[in-house]
Amino acid sequence: MNELRDLMQQLVASPPEGDSDLGAVLAGGRSRVRRRRRGLATVVAAAATVAAVAGTALVAGGGDDADDQVANRTVPRPDGPVLHLGDATPAAEGTDYDVLASYTNEDLDAANGQYYDGVTDDGLILLHDGPHGVENKVRLALVDPATGEKDWLPAHDLGSQPQPVALGRDRLVLVTWVTDQGEGMRAVAFDRGTRRWSDLTWPDLPESANAWSAKLGPDGRLYVGVPATVGSPPPGGWPTGKDGEADDSAAEGDTYDLWSVSLDDTADVRDERLRVGSFAFADDLLVWTARTNGTNDRIHVRDLATGEEQDFDPRSGERCNVLSFGVVDDKVVLSEYCGDYDDGRDDRVQVLTTDGEPVTTIQGNGLDGYVTGGLVKVTAYAGRTAGSYVYEPDSGRFVRVSDGVSSYALGGGPLPDGYLMWDTPVGKASDPQEPIPGATQWLVRWRS
Repeated sequence: MNELRDLMQQLVASPPEGDSDLGAVLAGGRSRVRRRRRGLATVVAAAATVAAVAGTALVAGGGDDADDQVANRTVPRPDGPVLHLGDATPAAEGTDYDVLASYTNEDLDAANGQYYDGVTDDGLILLHDGPHGVENKVRLALVDPATGEKDWLPAHDLGSQPQPVALGRDRLVLVTWVTDQGEGMRAVAFDRGTRRWSDLTWPDLPESANAWSAKLGPDGRLYVGVPATVGSPPPGGWPTGKDGEADDSAAEGDTYDLWSVSLDDTADVRDERLRVGSFAFADDLLVWTARTNGTNDRIHVRDLATGEEQDFDPRSGERCNVLSFGVVDDKVVLSEYCGDYDDGRDDRVQVLTTDGEPVTTIQGNGLDGYVTGGLVKVTAYAGRTAGSYVYEPDSGRFVRVSDGVSSYALGGGPLPDGYLMWDTPVGKASDPQEPIPGATQWLVRWRS
């Protein structure tokens, strides 16, 4: 008996607000360092670091001339229609979007600050403050974007990196680790009516459950990956590019066993008996890859209302590692690193239908993307193309919304459809090798 199918046939709740990769969007004022592979170890290391780490935004590098796997090769063209960053048209406030609120941190190099970390279903901003001090204290507020008034929530032990997964009208739910070493998953829930916190731990959930993989399903349950298999580097290790990072394109990838837990009964824990790479929900669909953090040749789509399944080869390219994954309506979105070449990195945001038909691939040197607020947000880090872009899955419109991107990773929690956030740098670095110290977050309502 397929427990997931039986459960999901009784859909009772609205779908999650978005399918952004939680591991890829860490809050907390950390220096923004793009990784080719974003595994659990990277997330845990970032969560355990209290002070902001000095660093720079990505400087894209070419291949290693000494490595015959990279040298003298040009970036291959993806299958299907292709967009490049230069194809984006400039977006305009008042035409493409309306600014609802903005928030500036003047110096994130000196200390952590306050960050927008999602928007509730009734339009309030979740403001994340910290972590601060030797005890990594974090506090949260709900902010009215029209007035800027802050409603600080009662103090509670939220862990050093609480990550919001559900921001409802009645309850806020955030996941974090049982310990700062990344052992076990726990959640904290805030009842907005009683203004009381509750702690949720599931004794029957495996201790290795990856908190940052957790996603809210359409049935109101929380779904989480438990590590099953972990890819390993080839003998002799990965080749190294000119930027000093390992070119681990064509990695073997990792898999997870899918589990789910109830947010109302901590004794209700289910092994869904499904092995996945990355996974995401949209309306009454569950979509998953065969592997994540590596090459992937299969995407599976399950209709949760009928139980029908189909799968297809996304034709991503032989070297393309899936780093983040999402689904919006009938479109599947994969963000991929596909290797280093003499003429730059090959990064892609691949968009396909849930039937496997290619819609477009946004390809460039130093970019990534994910689903948020019913849109595809693309962030580019290299040279004159650096900035934030928006791709509309329904219309195919591709626009550029900013000419820069912060050196620091800021909040990125759930957003209702039609909401969008991006960030821009503020100030000037004292040394060209240091990050620009400040950042402004922008919250907008998108005009489709």
